[in-house]
Amino acid sequence: MMGLELQPFLQNDLISVRPLMINDFKVLYKVASDAGIWEQHPDKKRYTLPGFFKFFTESIKSKGALLIQDVENGECIGSSRFKLLNDFPDAVEIGWTFLSRKYWGGTYNLAVKQLMLNHAFQFFKQVILFVDKENLRSQKAVEKLADKLSKELSLTKKLERGSNNFVYRFQRK
Repeated sequence: MMGLELQPFLQNDLISVRPLMINDFKVLYKVASDAGIWEQHPDKKRYTLPGFFKFFTESIKSKGALLIQDVENGECIGSSRFKLLNDFPDAVEIGWTFLSRKYWGGTYNLAVKQLMLNHAFQFFKQVILFVDKENLRSQKAVEKLADKLSKELSLTKKLERGSNNFVYRFQRK
């Protein structure tokens, strides 16, 4: 399906998302340099300058990366990304999301994902998230999100064959 803007400008009462740009490196690295963010992530060195540089370069090249900002103070609080999937033509992926630890707890992740899901569902039947099976924190965050949005969306979860990832599929009810 065509038409999805992979780098939209979106906003709600808590956060805004906008296209990630080259000149965002310093402010985003300030957030990403917290090793605690990456404790359960497969790339535990992403908090280092070389690890983050690789991630940031891939993000820019993806043409789907977003910078997340706190609406109240304009502070950069993290990043996320949309990706089109050749294997899933009726779906788009949301992933690579991380937030500053002071924004953990669900409220801000829910705000980000609601904006991104609402945008994606204008163009696709499904939204997919891949989460490493060892990353319990991210699994809990996705399942908490699904619980909060259960009136609007259904969620299926399965371990991807030959992979270390759980595949979470959101669909409108």
